[in-house]
Amino acid sequence: MKRFVIGLSLMLAVAFGAFAQSDLQPLAVVKLNKSETITLKQLKNRVDFVEKQYEGYGMKKSLSVDEKKQLLESLIDEKLITQAAAKEGLSVTDSQVNAAFLNTFSQQLGQQVTEAQLNDLIQKQYGMSLSDYLLQNTGMSLSDYKAYLKNQIIAQQYVYTKKQNDIQKVAATDEEIRAAYEMNKTTFVWNDMLKLFLVIVPKGNNAQDAQALATSLKNQYTKDKSSANSIKNSQDNNTKYRAGDLTVAKTQSQAQQLGWTYDKIIELFNKDVGFISDLNETETDFQFYAILKKYDAKMLTLSDIIQPETTVTVYDYIKQNLTNQKQTQYFASAAEEIAKELDTASNVDRKKTGDALDKLLNW
Repeated sequence: MKRFVIGLSLMLAVAFGAFAQSDLQPLAVVKLNKSETITLKQLKNRVDFVEKQYEGYGMKKSLSVDEKKQLLESLIDEKLITQAAAKEGLSVTDSQVNAAFLNTFSQQLGQQVTEAQLNDLIQKQYGMSLSDYLLQNTGMSLSDYKAYLKNQIIAQQYVYTKKQNDIQKVAATDEEIRAAYEMNKTTFVWNDMLKLFLVIVPKGNNAQDAQALATSLKNQYTKDKSSANSIKNSQDNNTKYRAGDLTVAKTQSQAQQLGWTYDKIIELFNKDVGFISDLNETETDFQFYAILKKYDAKMLTLSDIIQPETTVTVYDYIKQNLTNQKQTQYFASAAEEIAKELDTASNVDRKKTGDALDKLLNW
């Protein structure tokens, strides 16, 4: 029996070694500026990344062999463009990559966050680290994702420098803007909304001091409502307290974002302008709010502002979005065009082609 176990262990070790070797075999070598090998494992990682994006939209999808081939070509294109960029001296700092990385999450959260704050937030909400969260949702670790993001930024910079004038000329027309409005008119509405002045004092390590500070700020505001600006301007960035204006919509999703029940939202909208809440205690902080303004629900025309107390009209909003879409489409075709020009036999050595490649990608 002992011999059988040893023999089986050797068989498994050989099988694992063969599998690892298969994953590391080269599919292509890009050598425009330096020699970079694209392995089967790298392609599998990118396939996993794309399939997880589909999962994020509630779709289960396994990429076909042809789609995997397209991804391989996109990996070749990326390396060609990033090598061409490096050859011309274009580079991106780690701080720029970190800023771009955090900006994506900050936009989703509606507030600027640091990497430490993001990690804490994900730890509390999902019970895992930021790196594990990315691995689960993208197939990449934190360092791998940032490396991927860095290459994307460098490639974008390179394409933009080459096609800057052409890209800037791409814009939505008046006819396209009005057609888009007519097609999506029912989405341009205001729900009932109100504007709050909100003050939050985290408990930190001393809940008693936090409560005392929150009480003092509330008393200051209650005595003189014009003190809101001084409270906002003097707030301590080291998390003693946070104060600012907040627009709240009478929706279930808004209640979830605030961590409130929908009944609390309804109760809030039944209060009059000028109402100041009691000092409320949550698990992590003390807070109070005051109702500054109310906005009635309405359908928006092209000349209406898209959000209360802003200057951007519906027309401007549609124009910006359509222009961004058209520029993104043009940018993608421009990148493909540049990569095609760089994709020469001297710059790219495809190690697997035809039936051999098809067989390798049929997993």
